[in-house]
Amino acid sequence: MEDGKKFTRNDEVYSKVVKAGKRTYFFDVKSTKGNDLYLTVTESKKSTYGGRASFEKHKIFLYKEDFEKFQDGMQDALDKIEELKRTGNYKSDENDYSSVRFDELD
Repeated sequence: MEDGKKFTRNDEVYSKVVKAGKRTYFFDVKSTKGNDLYLTVTESKKSTYGGRASFEKHKIFLYKEDFEKFQDGMQDALDKIEELKRTGNYKSDENDYSSVRFDELD
C-alpha cells in the first residue's frame, strides 16, 4: 500500500460510527458479489484487565429480506421504551411480557 492512500474494501458502501460512552457502534452497509446490500452492526466495548486494554466485539448481519421486519421490531421496542418511561410502569414482572418460543420464529 502506498503512503497516503487509504485501503478500501470493494464490498464496503457506507459506514457510520456512533460513540456512546464505553461502547462504539459501527453501522456498515456492504454489498455482495451479486450487488445486494446488507448491513452489519458491530458493538465494540473497551475492557481493561490487569492494566491491558482489549476490545470486546459483537456483530450481527442483517440481510435485505429482513430489513423491514428488523426495522418494525426495533421501532416497536423503542416505542415501548418511550411508553414505559412516560408511565413509569417498567418494574420487572414476568406476567407483563409474552413468552417467546424460538421454534415459532421463522
